[in-house]
Amino acid sequence: MPTRNRKIVLAITGASGSIYAKKLMEKLRQLNNPPEEIAVILSDTAKEIWLAETGEKFKADYPAKEYSNKSFHAPFASGSSTYDTMIICPSSMGTLGRIANGTSDDLTARAADVMLKEKRRLIIVPREAPYNLIHIENMKTLTLAGAIICPASPSFYSNPKSIDELVLTVVDRIIDLAGFENNSYRWMENG
Repeated sequence: MPTRNRKIVLAITGASGSIYAKKLMEKLRQLNNPPEEIAVILSDTAKEIWLAETGEKFKADYPAKEYSNKSFHAPFASGSSTYDTMIICPSSMGTLGRIANGTSDDLTARAADVMLKEKRRLIIVPREAPYNLIHIENMKTLTLAGAIICPASPSFYSNPKSIDELVLTVVDRIIDLAGFENNSYRWMENG
């Protein structure tokens, strides 16, 4: 998949882990070939969690553009749009469950439904522990429908020295899964 002129959707839900979305947006902008546009959707709870966890209100910086989760007046609510990837980070289990069951009751769920029906890339980053059987069944359903489930499970083999470095182990994995060229630590490839 070409990395130039890509448009992606980033949905941020009310799950804990706003730092993952914040670092993801920062890293996407720093790529050699960043996306042309990052359409950002925040749930109402995500805005509250963002403020509580980061100490600041969310602000969409170019190339990010914020869309209301309550409105379907967004290009990526239709399969005719040119958005090729959607990342839900962090994803609450409520959002994941609504998507798995086809309930397009907000823009996040509708955009995810579009990605699945159009066979485009949908990456869901759940931030929950432990999982119950309903969570696992919903993740199974989404995996069978073509989504990629990438739990926010940091890795330690790069010997991260800070919380930011630890968070970036997840962010780098998401960026790889989204198909962007990314210079990051690779197991047994870095000297």
